[in-house]
Amino acid sequence: MHWFRWKSLAASPQLQLKLHSLERRIHYRFHRPELLLNALKHRSYLDTSGEKRIQSNERLEFLGDAVLNLIVSEHFFKSKSGGDEGTLTNIKSTIVSGPVLAAQARKIELGEYILLSENEARSGGRDRDSILEDTFEALIGALYLDGGLRAARKFVQRFLISSTREILGEGNLKNYKSELLEYAQAHGLEQPTYHVLEESGPDHDKTYLIEVRIGEEALGTGSGHTKKEAEQQAAAEGMRKAKSTSNSPHGS
Repeated sequence: MHWFRWKSLAASPQLQLKLHSLERRIHYRFHRPELLLNALKHRSYLDTSGEKRIQSNERLEFLGDAVLNLIVSEHFFKSKSGGDEGTLTNIKSTIVSGPVLAAQARKIELGEYILLSENEARSGGRDRDSILEDTFEALIGALYLDGGLRAARKFVQRFLISSTREILGEGNLKNYKSELLEYAQAHGLEQPTYHVLEESGPDHDKTYLIEVRIGEEALGTGSGHTKKEAEQQAAAEGMRKAKSTSNSPHGS
């Protein structure tokens, strides 16, 4: 282990060993290990460390989400089996969905490395889908900043895209947003849109209430601790409503 990399890092020797262990697990050595440390900081941890909200992994999650969408879109665009725009959209939406990212995070035991408050850890935070998903995306953001698109692409290829066949074949990972989009396209309708109706709760434990619409018609609502989770629930309700009638969502 090259200890000089860690000299400027405000981390205990135990935490440094933990970070190094994760590096081995993901087959990448950070030039700036502070990025890896930042990617693992859940907002609940900041109360323990005394850091400001901006030091959580949320900014890296934001970046990682964009990088992930680019890499997956590019991959399936270049794939001969990608299909038309609608098919590409459905595949990408499934691959980058919250349940899939959480499942892939569990495969590399990412939950064991996330920095949480004691209360969050005791309440099952290390295995919570929303936290795993967000940290997985934050890790991609850290890889992108440290090693560029090449490093991020290698990670996504190894730990996500390589499992495409398995992911698309898993019925329990059904993507209701993709299903509702496909339904709208098949019936010549506008694409579904998602709107935040309400945000409640403290910053470290927000709940989102989201409504899905096709055109001006509201089809369903959903709630969750992340917008993606709430959107999936709203889409699921929308599909149930659509399937319960013989007409289109507009009643035409």
